[in-house]
This record gives sequence, C-alpha cells and structure tokens, in this order.
Amino acid sequence: MHIVTLLTNPATPTLTPATVEALRDAWGGGMARWLSPGAATEFTVETLPGNIWDVWAEMQGMGIDLVAQPAEGRRKKMLIADMDSTMIGQECIDELADEAGVGPRVADITARAMNGELDFEGALRERVGLLAGLDAAVIDKVLSERITYTPGGAALIATMKANGAHCVLVSGGFTNFAAKVAADLGFDEHQANTLLVADGRLTGKVSEPILGREAKVEALNRITARLGITPAQVMAVGDGANDLGMLGLAGAGVALHAKPAVAAQCDIRINHGDLTALLYLQGYARDAFAG
Repeated sequence: MHIVTLLTNPATPTLTPATVEALRDAWGGGMARWLSPGAATEFTVETLPGNIWDVWAEMQGMGIDLVAQPAEGRRKKMLIADMDSTMIGQECIDELADEAGVGPRVADITARAMNGELDFEGALRERVGLLAGLDAAVIDKVLSERITYTPGGAALIATMKANGAHCVLVSGGFTNFAAKVAADLGFDEHQANTLLVADGRLTGKVSEPILGREAKVEALNRITARLGITPAQVMAVGDGANDLGMLGLAGAGVALHAKPAVAAQCDIRINHGDLTALLYLQGYARDAFAG
C-alpha cells in the first residue's frame, strides 16, 4: 500500500477537488483525505502506476508536487535538516561575501558546489579565504538584516517535537549562524563549521576537519544509534549536493527546492510547497500543527 500526496504552495493554494479526483480515479485510489483545503491532500493506492514520473512532470506544470511513498512507517521519529537554502532562505557565506565586496565571485562558487560540480571542502576553503580580514561583527549584522526563515519551518519543528520526534540541524555552513537558527526554530541540537577569528576579524580559514557530506551522514548514523532508532525512521531535508548522502540514507529524503542535479537523485521532490510539506507527507493535517 502506498500513499499519494498532492501539495501546492500553501500561500497560494490552487489544488482543486477535480484535479485530485481525476488522478485518484485514473490510479484506482481510495477516498481522498484533505490535509489542508486547497493546499494538500492524500489517497491510498494498492500499486503505483508505471507512468508516475510522467504524471509528476504534468503536475509540476500545474504548480503541484506529487509524492508517492509506502504507507507503513511514514511518520518519522527524527528530522535532520540542512540550514542554508533549506531552513533559511539564504546561503550565509554568500551574504558575508556580499558584505566583503566579493559577493558575485563567492555566489558562483557556492552554486557550483551545491550542484555537485565542485568538491565541497575545497570550495568552502576557497570561499572562506576570500573573506579574510572581514570584521567579525558583520556576522551579527548579516544575521539581523539578511537572514530570513523558510515558511513552515517553525511549525515543522514544533509539530514533530510535540509528537515525540528529535530534530537536528546539520550545516556545511557556520556555527555562528546555525546556533541562532537552531535556537529560534527549536531544534534539539545542531552542528556546523567554525569560522576562525583573530583580533576581531575573520582569518580566512575554517576549523578542520570541514563538516561536509560525510559529516551529515555520520551525524544521522550517530544520533539514530544514540536514540535507539534506525535511519528508516528519519526524515532528512536539504537542497545541495552535500545533502545527498543523508537524503539517500534516511527513510524519507526530501529534496526541497533543490538544485536540479540533486532533485534528480531523490524520489521526494518539493518544488512548490514550503516546509509544512514535510508534515503533510507524514500525514499530519493542518489543524494538527503545533506552534
């Protein structure tokens, strides 16, 4: 038994009963359950059709995300989330680089690294090197003036925690940002890289070893072992190439507004919905959200 979930942007809900019923009838699905009027619904199917990705592409053109997953075990006991361009709307290093006057150069390296075109660790060292001499006070300035939270993040964390789940923020970015983001959104724990500072200025170096793709996988394995659960009981979410390891290991790996090369390797792709999509995928209705 599989659950088919249809989602759209909750800020501009456009999912109609006619669209849902047409797909349900074509696939021989069960009765639709509306999780949020106009924004999210689900129905069961005994077997998945062979044309699911063709239908997915058609739905994308209508602003609708389509996800099919096994019905059993879809409500997870742990969330592990990327930070930059996932829980927040920005890449922190790009914002620092903009303040340092090297924004376009760093942004280009970031985009290529997140799309898997460059080695993550080498790309991070190169970008941090371009920040050498920047006043460390700029970090707080960027945090207060440039960082915005992705819609639905607070509800996602609050609801999963209210239902007994453990929430972890893992970032290839920096602790200066991750600590505040984790505290603001209610994560149970976080890990990230550390920018080195001397005499009040960035040195252009980051503490070693750099936490990249493998560090996120290690965190998932270490924390699930500590909690006495399995990776199958985890939902992971991210957008970049350095997230692919944890997205592939988790029971539900969600590519959220991800780079094309990343989304292509994931079965769960959210391109229109926000972070509340991760709750709908677990069967939470809108009136069950916490926070």
